[in-house]
Amino acid sequence: MVHPCGLDFGTSNSTMAQVDGSGVPQLLPLEGANETIPSVLFFPFADEPVLFGRAAVAQYVSGAEGRLLRSLKSMLGTGLFGEKTRIKARSLGFDEILGIFLGELKRRAELSLGAPVERVVLGRPVQFVDDDPAADRAAQDQLEAAARAQGFGEIAFQFEPIAAALDFERGIGTEQLALIVDLGGGTSDFSVVRVGPERARRAERGGDILATGGVHVGGTDFDRLLAVAKVMPHLGMGSQTRDGKRFLPVAPYHELATWHRINRLYSAQSLRDLRGTMREAREPEKVERLIEVVEDRLGHQLVGAVEGAKIALSSAGETQFSFPVRDERIETLIDSGELVEILRASAERIEAAIGEVLARAGVEARAIDSLILTGGSTQVPAIAGRLRALFPDAELVRTNVLGSVGLGLAIDAARRFGPGPDTISPSR
Repeated sequence: MVHPCGLDFGTSNSTMAQVDGSGVPQLLPLEGANETIPSVLFFPFADEPVLFGRAAVAQYVSGAEGRLLRSLKSMLGTGLFGEKTRIKARSLGFDEILGIFLGELKRRAELSLGAPVERVVLGRPVQFVDDDPAADRAAQDQLEAAARAQGFGEIAFQFEPIAAALDFERGIGTEQLALIVDLGGGTSDFSVVRVGPERARRAERGGDILATGGVHVGGTDFDRLLAVAKVMPHLGMGSQTRDGKRFLPVAPYHELATWHRINRLYSAQSLRDLRGTMREAREPEKVERLIEVVEDRLGHQLVGAVEGAKIALSSAGETQFSFPVRDERIETLIDSGELVEILRASAERIEAAIGEVLARAGVEARAIDSLILTGGSTQVPAIAGRLRALFPDAELVRTNVLGSVGLGLAIDAARRFGPGPDTISPSR
């Protein structure tokens, strides 16, 4: 049997799902018993196979020599996607690297199902690239080409927030007006959708979508902003030259804080530039620590530690950030109030985009019955609190934040390629 599946390729995590024989969408185990897999690859410099997901991160953190690649989705539709990166003696295009990851997802899904997976509905953000339709179209084409090259014969796309709506409405008994807020690793998407048990049985849902919108802001942006504000000053950002006439160049710090740009620092020319900066710096010891981070290729581990601090602030008022660099440590205390201020501009962009979506839908905030939050970044209190304040009368619905999109994509796949819509079972 050929199983149609939904594939949620995320900036930070990915899932695959299918509708089982009883009509219930199920996430597939992709890494042991885990139904999510981090969207990460590790290419060992030794003659060993490529590692994926948690295994890739663990190998990298262990200090093994190799290249860690993450946030591939952020490159879709950008000039970076056409570049090549050197891995051992080979230069690989990011299209090839993306294909390797998608091919591994396909292989693992087929192993779980015991059957080929050739038909797939891929999730996509409302906007891969803000305010650039040509780049947005190119991003979808790049993702489709990478999937097709791995053997997916029939491919369709569905907006990620619409997929979340398909999952949500399996469990409701009355018609509602819902706002789906999908805050992922790289994008934030919003949709005003009419949902209900009768509508759930329809194969075509275009008329139920009153408006959609999105903005290219997500969890990796939150990590970058936190790193720039709280960690990079310990490496010299914001400090001056010895003569006091100018500040040190900021570009290396922004590259070190951005997952998919970190590798640009790992070149002989970048190190020469940083050593020149250190000679001019009023506080050369800070720049020396930056150089040590780059020489030891600790950039991805550093940003991973920043992400860990952000997650810790989801359940604590403050957290102590501590990161080892040779025989010293970068130490700083971060409190939740600081994170609110650091993310204020991002929260305002998200709120403005939601306002535009409501205006296009022709509804006011008080008309929203359900506020549906999905995506890992909805767990950040600095963002979730502001969203809740916008819709105080709406029912707050927290989905399976990492799995609801994949489940909805599986429902869509079953309707397009497999069983009819009447066979999708309500949630139990």
